[in-house]
Amino acid sequence: MTDFLIKSAIALASFLAFYHFVLEREKMHQFNRFFLLFAIVFSLVVPFVSFEIIKEIPVNSSNLQVVNQPLIQMQTVVEKTNYKLIFLWSLYALVTLILALRFGRNIKNFKSKISSNPAVDFKNSKLILVEEKILPHTFLNYIFINADDYKTQNIEAELYMHELVHVSQKHTLDILFVEFLKTIFWFNPLFLFYKKAIQLNHEFLADQEIVKTYNDVPFYQNLLLNKASGTQTIYLASNLNYLVTKKRLIMMKKRTSKNTAFLKKIAALPVVIGLMFLLCVETIAQETKTDIKNQKAQNASSFDKYYANTAFVFKSKSSKVFVEKKYSELTEQEKKLIPPVPSLAKKSPDSKEYEGFKNSENYAVWIDGKHVSNSELNEYQASNFVSYFNSIVHKNARSKKFPQRYQVTLFTAEGYDKAYGKNQIRDAGTITIMASEDTRKSKIQKTPEKETTATINDVERQPEYPGGILEFYKFVGKNFKVPSEEAANKIQGKVIVEFMIETDGSLSEFQVVKDLGFGIGDEAIRVLKLSPKWNPGIQKGQPVRVLYTLPITIQNKDTAK
Repeated sequence: MTDFLIKSAIALASFLAFYHFVLEREKMHQFNRFFLLFAIVFSLVVPFVSFEIIKEIPVNSSNLQVVNQPLIQMQTVVEKTNYKLIFLWSLYALVTLILALRFGRNIKNFKSKISSNPAVDFKNSKLILVEEKILPHTFLNYIFINADDYKTQNIEAELYMHELVHVSQKHTLDILFVEFLKTIFWFNPLFLFYKKAIQLNHEFLADQEIVKTYNDVPFYQNLLLNKASGTQTIYLASNLNYLVTKKRLIMMKKRTSKNTAFLKKIAALPVVIGLMFLLCVETIAQETKTDIKNQKAQNASSFDKYYANTAFVFKSKSSKVFVEKKYSELTEQEKKLIPPVPSLAKKSPDSKEYEGFKNSENYAVWIDGKHVSNSELNEYQASNFVSYFNSIVHKNARSKKFPQRYQVTLFTAEGYDKAYGKNQIRDAGTITIMASEDTRKSKIQKTPEKETTATINDVERQPEYPGGILEFYKFVGKNFKVPSEEAANKIQGKVIVEFMIETDGSLSEFQVVKDLGFGIGDEAIRVLKLSPKWNPGIQKGQPVRVLYTLPITIQNKDTAK
């Protein structure tokens, strides 16, 4: 919503400035009318339009970062009511309702006058004879005039012609359109200026027809000045006396050459193109294909090194072991089920950020994976740390021991090499993965012949959640619900879910590879089924089905404390 308001305001202000400085002083009123209406419509539509420009960039593999797995805190989530937001929306609704009632009441008043007063057919309009002492004014195809003035023929032909121009060119529709937008966007003063500009342009159009028809500018100018003095403008109507100012009087004698008019009309085009480029075009950086291939090779190499000493046990849901192998013995299909190798980009905190980490009220601090007091940072400098990551701790995940809103983990060169270094090797041990042998073997067989199934490391462009993987992890964390209080107190570890990202971006073929019991796996699948469509993987310019593995770390209440 904020993005829409900002973009539309920029467009509205730009068009209005261009109109006042370039177009308003020239005698090309029909074009100006179209320009003002187009400017409003364009400004309301342009925030919803976007164009992507793909820019290929080389990638330095040393800076590649694998985002940490989502951490689900096993605690009951209490959603806070945002009273400030409720108040603002209530205020907006109240003001909008009042203005809408005012808008409706004025239209009703016109209808009441039309039905309760005599009407006379007059060319392509109807004259409504009212008792009030008023100047002629127009609403739709109705011209309201004083009954006595009509009967005594005290209304000049120029005034009738003036109102007929408003009727024939349907100026009331312009006013109703902008007045409706003023009611919805009452907080934006730009619509008030647009209404004034549109109404003044209507008078330019009507004046132009009178001068062209009667060719007596001094008489018409004096007539307007005499009739308009001290008379009030009618809301929602096209008024004879609207802003009888120096602008209108000068415009009657204004001459604009065809060349000048053409050049100024053409000048509007760069404004439109410039706004579209500013507000609609988004440049997306994309790794070159060469870099992608290098990245694939490096990823495969990092897996080989990291899991070199690890054995893998594949169990069915009934805990029956059907595969037990070392990493080097695994098939490519079995390797797809293995969790990714942890990685983190190298980047030292800046001095200002580092000083903020020393504040014990805001930050809980870890150095090389070990919790330390904030004061211990005084023994280091920001440059002593080669990498770090920090995160927000939501209120429901804080504890007495760690009540801080933020937490930060800093790595020295030695700690980084141990945790994320190129020669990083996982300690010898065994990883147990829950999987269905039949399902795993039939993955490819179930794929339609005309579709291609790929893995994350095989595609040219990987599938991506709208907004990026961080947004996906936020989505999982927000929607994940604790199945039971017992699970919240006892369960911790990692649940791994495998699913297919289809060519249209939808998710299917959910399979819990590693479960923790208590319905945790089923809950993870339920959350994934709520996911909006992803941007599918691309191979050789075509979308392909991609097998994706998601590890989710579960932490219980006791551990969080």
